[in-house]
Amino acid sequence: MLGKKPTPAVIEKPTDKIDTLIGPNTEVKGDVIFSGGLRVDGKLTGNISAEDSSNKSLLTVSEQGEVTGNVTVPHVVINGLVNGNVTSSGKVLLQSRAKIVGDVFYSSIEMELGATVNGSMVCETAKDLPRKDSSVASIAKGDTKNKILDQVTRD
Repeated sequence: MLGKKPTPAVIEKPTDKIDTLIGPNTEVKGDVIFSGGLRVDGKLTGNISAEDSSNKSLLTVSEQGEVTGNVTVPHVVINGLVNGNVTSSGKVLLQSRAKIVGDVFYSSIEMELGATVNGSMVCETAKDLPRKDSSVASIAKGDTKNKILDQVTRD
């Protein structure tokens, strides 16, 4: 198929400063809405979302950090535990000690060796792209193995 390739979405660079810190000896219960940078070194029970029109907000969950709730933030760096879904319109970085129990919806992701996700990983930029129809599913059961291979290799 010839034609133009879809242009990738431009991802804004996240903020490089921390405006809010939840310290290692702190436990917060309730939803958090922030803009700029938020670092979680303690425990947070509640949903986290960014209120930032520039799409530069960054959530960092450190190795000691724990979040129980859904996360909806443009940029996310996780090296601790998140029990909930993570939705990011920018970049998700899962460092080596990251553990997510929930689904991850991302535009761009980087996952280091040792990071775990117990849930689905869904690329949000790919879901709107046209998918090539798989002709393997349309092959009749009575066809021989060679006919199936011929059909697959033609596509």
